[in-house]
Amino acid sequence: MSASGGTKAIVAALGANLAIAVSKFVAFAFSGSSSMLAEGVHSLADSGNQFLLLVGGKKAQREATPQHPFGYGRERFIYAFLVSIVLFSVGGMFAIYEGYEKIKHPHELEHWYWPVGVLVFAIIAEGFSFRTAIKESNELRGKLSWKEFVRRAKAPELPVVLLEDFGALIGLVLALGGVGLALLTGDGVWDGIGTLCIGVLLVLIALVLAAETKSLLLGESAGIEEVKKIEAAIVDGDTVTGIIHMRTLHLGPEELLIAAKIAVQHDDTAAEVASAINAAEARIREAVPIARVIYLEPDIYSEAEAAKGPDREATPGGPAPHPAGH
Repeated sequence: MSASGGTKAIVAALGANLAIAVSKFVAFAFSGSSSMLAEGVHSLADSGNQFLLLVGGKKAQREATPQHPFGYGRERFIYAFLVSIVLFSVGGMFAIYEGYEKIKHPHELEHWYWPVGVLVFAIIAEGFSFRTAIKESNELRGKLSWKEFVRRAKAPELPVVLLEDFGALIGLVLALGGVGLALLTGDGVWDGIGTLCIGVLLVLIALVLAAETKSLLLGESAGIEEVKKIEAAIVDGDTVTGIIHMRTLHLGPEELLIAAKIAVQHDDTAAEVASAINAAEARIREAVPIARVIYLEPDIYSEAEAAKGPDREATPGGPAPHPAGH
């Protein structure tokens, strides 16, 4: 996995969640707090999720085969989508069920200092993991807001870890609030309410992750800035006079496919066109290093075809779309 895959953030989150999961289950065993049980399962699910991300990163490094000629880069998208499923089912739905049962059949907390102590420890550990994820994300997101970073990131690992850690911290505060109110009022229903809120939070985060990773699985184009660089690199103003139309597709977070129909002069020789295409491919790879697969098809630009309308399929000789359309 490349550095942009956020390996350090994943390993930090995995270590923190394993330690937290053990402490939460111990606290549940001594106190009987449903919030602790839900949080323990949540941390265990998160640990499994980080393991899935590491496995996906490893599998994505496999070489291309005749059956999979474009490689296995999308393995990272698949495993990130599995994370959202685990978070929804094992984390969210289990917590909702536990919260419902505790509200229906409340009981007084025992040895309250166990859950309180563990929650404080967990907040500190999750805070460390969250800080690591933020630090690595800041190296990639540039001027993007956090919302834009989560939505536009092609490498799914960092957004997944960010949302998981953010959800974990909010969940810990909810658990601490539920346990605290249960102790203050002597009513175990508050512990169940806190558990229920944790479940709803995890389900919402899982749905956001599922929506974003689904988009990656379906196939996203290059970003607007990358498209502009590619278009500038293709046209040399001599043999390649313009781009008739172009498609881009992420084969993986760091693998980009580019297919374009380019306009050449009608009196250029085949050797001149071939040389111009090779030069254009070299310029593209220099401008956008993740461009791994490039197909450039030469054609004669036709004003008559372009005048038929903006439909790129109906007007193969028409102009390229504006970069904002990607």
